[in-house]
Amino acid sequence: MDKYTTAGVVLLLLLPWFCSVLGQSCEGNCGGSAGLCSCQPTCESLKNCCADYRDHCLETQPYSGTIFGGTDFVVLHVTFNKSDHIVCRFNSDTDTVGYVDGNSRGHCISPLLYETGWVPFTISTDNGTSFTRAGRWLSVHTGKLDSRLKAVLVNATKWQYYGTPGVTGSLQMTWSTSMVNAAKVNIELWGYRETGTAYSDDWEAEWKYLYTLEKDHSNNGSFSFVPKPAQHGFSAWELGMLRISSSVHPDGMWNVEAAWTEDHALAWHLDETFRKDSVAWAKEKCLAWDKYETQLPNFLQEIIDCPCTLAQARADTGRYHTDYGCDIEKGSVCTYHPGSVHCVRAIQASPMYAAGQQCCYDSNGDQVLTGDSIGGSTPDRAHDWGSPPFKRPPRVPGQSHWVYDVLSFYYCCLWSDDCSYYFKHRPSSGCQKYQTPQSAVVFGDPHFISFDGISYSFNGKGEYTLVSSTARNLAIQGRTEPVTDAIKATKMTAVAMKEESSDIIEVRMVSGSNRLQVLQNQETLSFTEQSWMDLHGVFVFSPVSTNVTVMFPSGASVEVRLRGDNMATTVLLPVQFNNITLGLMGRMNGQATDDLTLSNGQTVQNISNPEEVFKFGASWSISPDSSLFTYDTTYLENEYKNAPKHDPTFLPDFYVTENASDPLLNQAIQLCSGEGAQFCRYDVLVGRNLMLGNATKMLFQSHIAQVDDLKPVVSCGYLAPPTNGRKQGTAYLQGSRLVFSCEDGYSVKGSSERVCQPDGLWSGQDTACTKTSNVAGIVAGSVIGGIALVTLITTIVLYSRKQKRRAAVV
Repeated sequence: MDKYTTAGVVLLLLLPWFCSVLGQSCEGNCGGSAGLCSCQPTCESLKNCCADYRDHCLETQPYSGTIFGGTDFVVLHVTFNKSDHIVCRFNSDTDTVGYVDGNSRGHCISPLLYETGWVPFTISTDNGTSFTRAGRWLSVHTGKLDSRLKAVLVNATKWQYYGTPGVTGSLQMTWSTSMVNAAKVNIELWGYRETGTAYSDDWEAEWKYLYTLEKDHSNNGSFSFVPKPAQHGFSAWELGMLRISSSVHPDGMWNVEAAWTEDHALAWHLDETFRKDSVAWAKEKCLAWDKYETQLPNFLQEIIDCPCTLAQARADTGRYHTDYGCDIEKGSVCTYHPGSVHCVRAIQASPMYAAGQQCCYDSNGDQVLTGDSIGGSTPDRAHDWGSPPFKRPPRVPGQSHWVYDVLSFYYCCLWSDDCSYYFKHRPSSGCQKYQTPQSAVVFGDPHFISFDGISYSFNGKGEYTLVSSTARNLAIQGRTEPVTDAIKATKMTAVAMKEESSDIIEVRMVSGSNRLQVLQNQETLSFTEQSWMDLHGVFVFSPVSTNVTVMFPSGASVEVRLRGDNMATTVLLPVQFNNITLGLMGRMNGQATDDLTLSNGQTVQNISNPEEVFKFGASWSISPDSSLFTYDTTYLENEYKNAPKHDPTFLPDFYVTENASDPLLNQAIQLCSGEGAQFCRYDVLVGRNLMLGNATKMLFQSHIAQVDDLKPVVSCGYLAPPTNGRKQGTAYLQGSRLVFSCEDGYSVKGSSERVCQPDGLWSGQDTACTKTSNVAGIVAGSVIGGIALVTLITTIVLYSRKQKRRAAVV
């Protein structure tokens, strides 16, 4: 260790002392700098934190819980006095009472919130006089919450159909006893409703304690009862949930430790009118809803169309995400969409009305429409996942959707047989206007496939612009590092991004660990408790530690996948980005010739010349002041923050040398074949790693499969069966065939068979069923009757003449 290094170490060790002497503190300054010392999330790894950083900038366990509140969480790394009177303040306006446990650890209770995402909180130890400590709490939509963190309605269907024909008896619920720290608990019913005039300033959301089902119940994790109709008008509350909380609290006390069930339709407590004739009761409600809906604005005009196929829906990760209520990966339990195997929801709520879109698909991959099935795709007046700024209807996560889209489905479709009213206001959106996104990818020792399909390799060392769109304020940057000191090639190890004023999201490899790390504004995010996070201007989904998807309001998404030591980054952009992108992933415009355009506007003339391509890549190094990356280690500071953004001293091996004496050559030839073979061979022979080459091959094939899934298809649109007729077929894409027939007494007019043509039009003529005509029968009957009449008259005349002749003879 030289004298300069020794001096640096000593300075770092003395830094907290200097900060303490100078009175520099993190109190009220978390996330910022206090002069010589730091209160930023990176300070611990950089060892430049203020001495009181952990005392004021809090970390909690757990860090997340239900939007309904009641989660007890402990403050880590801080010791409290047992005489402290803790008050926890969320969003600067909601207080809950905390406590200090026997180990001098401070606890807070999360409150009932009307929003999802990270909610700031502060802590007071003097009963609310001053709040000197700060942290944040992740509020989670109940549908996305781990089932282990909720009380369970045993046979939930029975709860929501109770009182309908044949559904009686007792109901049961269960919960984990550790969720409520009490020997005795109360079982309470809470209700939700929205009041005021829709889409006006007095439109309000209300959660309210209704009544207690059981007091002083043993906290044994189970409760059963035979429900009775609610008294005192409480049956007017048709949506709610049950809460389990300690019996030491007064009935209905807000923001105490509690376990909640799922929100659900409260069929089991509705009045005697419902139980006597649930169908008539529900139909009356359905008709009232039908009348109310006609008075509300038409939100259907501003929601986006559904993808045409299941493959498109699953591949378009920037605009659609799996609906947790109908997931093919979890067995396709589609309670509200029978006949479907998978549904997705539009990620973003519509701009004006905060409406949602839901798209469902059958086992053939075709979209299911409500014109054909009760299980079809339905749009939503209120997006199930809510929408910023939350809190007020119709943007309250979960509950607004229940009020305007789910309860009405119970009225019209589940408790009665009047679905036609529901589907009149919630018709499936087809896919004729749907346009697939374009994708570009970087993987391996960086190999790129541009939006318009150009393939090339760029092995520069530095930080570069992958995608830049100033028109949309989207920036996606990538960092490359040498594979090893001995190998003249690099690999992508981090990608950072933002759109408009969103949080900055960075996804990076963790050395020596098979996982990805996600940072939000330089602070590490943990996905140990939740896989989905609502952040500012961006969503992040990480179901496993090797997969991360980042989604922006524009519909742009970034998928990062770690396969071994190989990180692949895929960017998907909707058509709104046509002609407004630049960077290493090219100009997205359908013209491959201009994809490799340098930052100065010149275009690469020979894309098969790796040295010319290298100059193109180097031109897209970022500027220091535009960097979105986090530099939280000495290595990153020295090699990237304080170094040129493109390292001019690093020259890669531009060409693959296939030496017959190379022991890897035959293995590379066997492993690397077909499309993308050149990338695989490069990574094996230059990277000296068969596993890397195999991962590159698989990632290339995965990209090709995604591009294939996202190929545009032609839809001719929905065709209804004719009145008094029938239709065979429920697919409406190019090549689909529909056959029409008529009921007895009717005949087909127009085309009985129609085929969806490449131009998006149906073949043939419109089909109708007309009443069968009986003119021919009438004419035939008239003729026969006429002949019979003539014959009769003739017979009478002849008979009369004969009688006259006989009389004359006599």
